[in-house]
Amino acid sequence: MTQTIAPRVRTLVLLLLAAACALLTGAGPASAHAAVTGSDPGQGAVVQEAPARISLTFSEQVALSDDSLRVLDPDGKRVDTAEPSNVSGTTYAVPLKPGLPDGTYTVAYQVVSADSHPVAGAYTFSIGAPSKTSATVSPQATDDGIVGWLYGFGRYVSYAGFIVMVGGAAFVLACWRRGSGVRPVQRFVVSGWLALTAATLALLLLRGSYTGSGQVADIVDLSLLGQVLETKTGAALVSRLLLLAAAALFISVLFGAYARPSPTTTLNDGAAGRQPDSSEDAQEKRDLTFGLAVGGVVVAAGLAASWAMSEHASVGLQASLSMPVDVIHLLAVAAWLGGLGALLVALYRAPADAPVDASAVRRFSRVAFGSVLALIATGTYQSWRQLGSWSAFTDTRYGQLLLAKIALVVVLAGVAWISRRWTGRLVEAVPASAEREMARVGAGADASGGTVADASGNDPTGTNTDHDADEQPVPEPDDTEPADAERAAQLARQRAARDTARQKRLRDADPNRFGLRRSVLAEAGIAVVLLAVTTVLTQTEPGRTEQEAKAAASSSASASADAGASGALTLNMPFDTGGEDGKGVVTVDVDPARVGDNEMHVYVERPNGRAFDIPEVKVDFTLKAKDIGPLPVVPDHIATGHWSANGVQIPMAGDWQVDVTVRTSDIDEVTVSKNAQIG
Repeated sequence: MTQTIAPRVRTLVLLLLAAACALLTGAGPASAHAAVTGSDPGQGAVVQEAPARISLTFSEQVALSDDSLRVLDPDGKRVDTAEPSNVSGTTYAVPLKPGLPDGTYTVAYQVVSADSHPVAGAYTFSIGAPSKTSATVSPQATDDGIVGWLYGFGRYVSYAGFIVMVGGAAFVLACWRRGSGVRPVQRFVVSGWLALTAATLALLLLRGSYTGSGQVADIVDLSLLGQVLETKTGAALVSRLLLLAAAALFISVLFGAYARPSPTTTLNDGAAGRQPDSSEDAQEKRDLTFGLAVGGVVVAAGLAASWAMSEHASVGLQASLSMPVDVIHLLAVAAWLGGLGALLVALYRAPADAPVDASAVRRFSRVAFGSVLALIATGTYQSWRQLGSWSAFTDTRYGQLLLAKIALVVVLAGVAWISRRWTGRLVEAVPASAEREMARVGAGADASGGTVADASGNDPTGTNTDHDADEQPVPEPDDTEPADAERAAQLARQRAARDTARQKRLRDADPNRFGLRRSVLAEAGIAVVLLAVTTVLTQTEPGRTEQEAKAAASSSASASADAGASGALTLNMPFDTGGEDGKGVVTVDVDPARVGDNEMHVYVERPNGRAFDIPEVKVDFTLKAKDIGPLPVVPDHIATGHWSANGVQIPMAGDWQVDVTVRTSDIDEVTVSKNAQIG
């Protein structure tokens, strides 16, 4: 039975890891956690006199570097004259050269939000009248690329390592103390420590490039590393490394002195041996357990605080309350999911002579139940704090991910309830199994530990019915011949192997234990995906911030729009690229189709009206009467046959030509055009 289960376990684990990686790689770039809520001059504004400076207002405080704010003239040359500075609250400004000529200027910003995430973007304003501009800003954010992917993967590994290390150690101390001497459990906890340590070191090296250029070569730039160490995130990562050194000491004691059994005899002043005082041994064991528990909680809480002090919990509403709540949340996650992983290892990998017992499973069930209650309480508070409204659940990416996380937690809790039922059955089955074993030993065990066979050579107890190669009878030594020490040792090893194999088969054949193993494996699989969703969630802009930014952008666009401009624009353009499946209709919606900030949606349909995807869609806006453009827009793919772009800037009113380039294959491409009055 074990041989048939193991391949299934490996296959399921690989599939779950693949699903987790797909979530991480398919999540797209991390959204900014600080948003631009205002600017002077405003986005798309046309001012008559050159401003002395430009300023940006963010939703929270940000960290600046020398090149955080750049202003480029129509030729792409910088016209800012000094380093950016904080002028008030969350408003930052950079001075400009005096007497700037008329034309369209580009403002590019790249900062780091207070919750450690990079924020980048650009917009344009004009002096006198809009003009052509050759200024280019990289469309790829610093967190969108190989460095951003590596940083996101490092965050996932660090969370997983923390959960495995803390949860595995808690499982040993609180639920199954005998597990401190079980090698697979030891490897499980130590692997968590190694993963968290390696991921923390990697994040330190990646941090400078992640918040700066995004170039792989900058990963080994020691000057950037020095700058990282001066930031809040750098201090948190260094603190985490120091705490991991303390965690290494904790693990060495847990799997060293704590795992060693009490001596059977002690010597008194070199004289004759005496039996140890069992009460003294028990008290010493209790003191060591208490010390490890206190030290473990302190180290685990400190590690959890290294996340709380540098990410979402450290900024926004009620930060002083949110950070300890976040610590409790992380500890509850580790106790539940990490303990679940340790239980899974114990159920599948513990040796036959030291199986995880029903009482340990029952104790973990209570720990998991308490952790779930803590997660519900802390998760509800954090959800209110990060969303702010019910509509944010469906209208923001953060809310949608949170709904997915809640659904996974509900499913995980349901599977955990099934595991509790199997645990109850296992506990009930233990006394009956013990009675049968005692009866078997009393009736059929001989002095050497074997079983008594009847006249036909069968085992009357029914425990030796298998006829595998490792179950063949082991010949007893001939008492009439001189004892051969080497032969006796070999026979003893064979008996031990035979007994161990029998115990393992009997254990695996228990339907209650088998059911528990399957349900715990399902829980662990869901936990892997849940951790991936949580990691993406921590890299996503909170719903409250996203809605505030949208409201601010809408107000800014309304203020800069012409009083008479109104309504949305819809353009339907048939296309034919000439290739296979190259015919269809592309529809462009521009809302509100006025000067300033606009939202654009592009839909591609077959001639029969059915939506379908194509490799690429690009849109250009050109105002030939004023020699403006083409202004390129590359929309993001939203759903089948649907692309969207926010913040499409129309600098002035006029008869605009809208060009849509449609590519249906590597070589089949066509551009269709229509004119429309905008603004």
